[in-house]
Amino acid sequence: MKALYSELLEALSDTLPAERLIHDPLRLLAYGSDASFYRLIPQLVVRPRDEQELVTVLRECHARRLPVTFRAAGTSLSGQAVTDSLLIQLNQGWRDYQVLDEGRAIRLQPGVIGARANQLLAPYGRKIGPDPASINSCMIGGIAANNASGMCCGTAQNSYRTLRDMRLVLADGAVLDTADPANVAAFRQSHASLIDGLERLSVTTRTDVELAKRIRHKYRLKNTTGYALNSLVDFRDGLDILTHLMIGSEGTLGFISSITYDTVPDEPVKAAALAFFPDMATTCRATIALKQTPVSAVELMDRAALRSVQDQPGMPEVLKSLPEGAAALLIDVRGDDAAMIEAREARVHEALEGIRSLEPLSFTHDADQYALYWKIRKGLFPAVGAVRETGTTVVIEDVAFPVERLDEGVLALTETFHRHGYRDVILFGHALEGNLHFVFPQGFERDGEVERYQALMDDVAQLVGVEYGGSLKAEHGTGRNMAPYVELEWGADAYALMWQLKALLDPDNLLNPDVILSRNKTLHLENLKPLPAADPLVDKCIECGFCESVCPSKDLTLTPRQRIVVRRELARLDALVDSQAGEGASTQERERLGRLWQDYAYQGIETCAADGLCATQCPVGINTGDLVRDLRHERNTGQAAMAHRLGRHFSGTTRLARGALNLATLGHAVLGGSGVDKVGRALHRGSGGRLPQWSPTTPKAAPVRVLKAFSQGGAKGSAGNRSSKKLNKEGRQQASRDKVVYLPSCATRVFGVGHHDPESRSDMELTLALLDKAGFEVIIPEISGHLCCGMAFQSKGQFDEADHKARELNRELLAASQNGRYPVLCDTSPCTLRMQETLDGRLSLQEPVAFAHDQLLPRLELKPVDESVAVHVTCSSTRMGLADKFVALAKACAREVVVPAEITCCGFAGDKGFTTPELNASALGGLAEQVAGCRVGYSNSRTCEIGLSQHGGIPYRSILSLLDRASRAKP
Repeated sequence: MKALYSELLEALSDTLPAERLIHDPLRLLAYGSDASFYRLIPQLVVRPRDEQELVTVLRECHARRLPVTFRAAGTSLSGQAVTDSLLIQLNQGWRDYQVLDEGRAIRLQPGVIGARANQLLAPYGRKIGPDPASINSCMIGGIAANNASGMCCGTAQNSYRTLRDMRLVLADGAVLDTADPANVAAFRQSHASLIDGLERLSVTTRTDVELAKRIRHKYRLKNTTGYALNSLVDFRDGLDILTHLMIGSEGTLGFISSITYDTVPDEPVKAAALAFFPDMATTCRATIALKQTPVSAVELMDRAALRSVQDQPGMPEVLKSLPEGAAALLIDVRGDDAAMIEAREARVHEALEGIRSLEPLSFTHDADQYALYWKIRKGLFPAVGAVRETGTTVVIEDVAFPVERLDEGVLALTETFHRHGYRDVILFGHALEGNLHFVFPQGFERDGEVERYQALMDDVAQLVGVEYGGSLKAEHGTGRNMAPYVELEWGADAYALMWQLKALLDPDNLLNPDVILSRNKTLHLENLKPLPAADPLVDKCIECGFCESVCPSKDLTLTPRQRIVVRRELARLDALVDSQAGEGASTQERERLGRLWQDYAYQGIETCAADGLCATQCPVGINTGDLVRDLRHERNTGQAAMAHRLGRHFSGTTRLARGALNLATLGHAVLGGSGVDKVGRALHRGSGGRLPQWSPTTPKAAPVRVLKAFSQGGAKGSAGNRSSKKLNKEGRQQASRDKVVYLPSCATRVFGVGHHDPESRSDMELTLALLDKAGFEVIIPEISGHLCCGMAFQSKGQFDEADHKARELNRELLAASQNGRYPVLCDTSPCTLRMQETLDGRLSLQEPVAFAHDQLLPRLELKPVDESVAVHVTCSSTRMGLADKFVALAKACAREVVVPAEITCCGFAGDKGFTTPELNASALGGLAEQVAGCRVGYSNSRTCEIGLSQHGGIPYRSILSLLDRASRAKP
């Protein structure tokens, strides 16, 4: 670390705790990467929790003339969130909000994810105007600072147009809150010269007729190139100019501490159609025809874009047979009711009458198909990146043409690509706005590639910005990527005006220097990100960051994207060390490699829950957990013999686990819950994490004798249920009852009820009673106490034993179910997912939520319990697409259901809650506050329920317990 940054670190240590002042090599690399194809590694990463801490950081940096860059989600694409100086990262905190005026406005801090804002507004039938494709991952700070727009918002509903109020922090640490009259009055006095300077520039701009005309023309289109000069012609008051200048300023003029949006209606009824046309010219004419219709969005996709998604599930078969040169429009219409939708669809049909299409236009009203169309459209950029050659990056640019010249602009742009040898380009975009994205793979390692890229960008800038008077950056922000071309697009007078604005607000050029404005004409060709081959499982990752919002370790260590970033750097350094007997690597690089591997053991491997949720958000389905399990396999080869012994004596292993729980129960009786907690923490720390950490919510041992008694026909309340060996003998007596094979997971065979839970029955007892109540005959597999799906071994990289346990289970379930004749119910959702992925396709494997919703509800008479209950949808249920059924099941059984926001995977991850308890604690931060009004919570994984109980402050049980409470047998 350079001397000035060491001095800064020491100064900040008086205010911020060490864990939020990050300077180790691994995390500097990981946290310093964003979704662009640029790489700068910061000297220091600081994570302030609130505005006062941020002001302190800015003032300390200002005193030392050290540049600062702000980072929200890091999903931006133009290099505006990377730095080799100080990076301020919005981590925990910054997520407060307030819904105002019955949903007509919302105040948001910059760390709120865009989709979360819309979730908060949904009960009011409203949403925020901006709707970028990354809305499920990007944060409000980035949306506003980049003036991100998206598919439906156009130019009328972006952040600039829907801004009501703003709270911002300037480079000198001064705070302005336009919603606070007292603060505004004080700011007008303390910063009178700034306000006067902005107002003078406004007058100068408005009186320059040609410049004002050019500005108005540029913002008729989508435009995020340079600063928001339209603020100088749209407003006269300096504060209005200032707040609107902040929109799209990419952290170069100040920090947006909160923003209040005027919201827009979210029409509830939606329909979409894919319209196919023989060529791009016809497609553009159709776009122009649709401009006057009441459509919400029109998305253009060329033949190459369609080809990249044509094999994805659910896509129309016609995609595969489209001729070369064909293109499509995704047409979206929305309304308040079916009649409005029908009328708007009719307007679309009328507008397209006489325009040649390849297929009859047909709108879908099916919610799943509608969502699929949009998911595929939003995933086009990463999907293209996934099929690139390993070692290359993927470039995305977004330009805007005047829509009336869209067809000729597209043809000219395509000819420019071909002239420079770029044949693998796809085009898609927001057609109504003339906004096109072009995506292509680009290598920078081979001779001549950087020069070829520069020649292409020079010609594109001349074509779009000068010849067509369009925008070089329509919605992705200028960043570093387009900074060298701002003057070319805008002209010398407008460019000089931007520098004057920068000098007024950031005279020392300390806020994100070189972003938007730069004197460096080759900036866009420098600090290019290396993407070396690391592992086939993750080589197709383009580091978009879509995965990060659902990762349980995001606030603790690394996210999936960051794990891949570090793994790539490890691969690069490994290759250097291995090349020419290590002669390619310097001593410093060797030391860096050793340190990175050492830190990656915890940061990257140990704290990964390997839950697979990242794959649900990744447009190309990358499961970073697979990478981590492979790394665990490499590290744990010496434990294979132990895994073999445990697997071959699994019933004994579970007996030992129940014995340990019995000892813990004794400890509860002697020491009390707090005493057990203290002793458990001490033993865990003293053993270096080798001993599991017991907590007050660690349950009693499960009464496994229940299964034995049941198999012998002695289970209380059963209707003569039998084990599989008695099925043939007594089958005729049970002919009137449907049969189901019940497999209690190893977790439910080990963990019983909580010590302070009023529910006294274990999951096994509850499940058996509920199945009996619903009229099922239950079959228990032979040697059930020895069976395991193998997930406990797979998660630790012990693949051989995991496969052995899966084969063993497969054999027993086929026997018990008579080769799939009867469904198999497992009471634990993650185990069911593992079984569905590995066992014989003849088996009908039932997840507890799905089985309860589809099979048990119709057989029972319900009386919902009169209370508010919490529900945790496990990661496995999410991956199986069962979240809606989970909530519907709970709502059928209780008066009110609370689903805590932004709690995805609980992070318990089998045994991580015992061995790495900080992962569970971090993943469930804020849970207790959200479930404070609930008496009990429900889930569908016994180990998850242990951690949920601890950090939620209420007992969590199986969702089957709630159904049992709310139901009785039908007469």
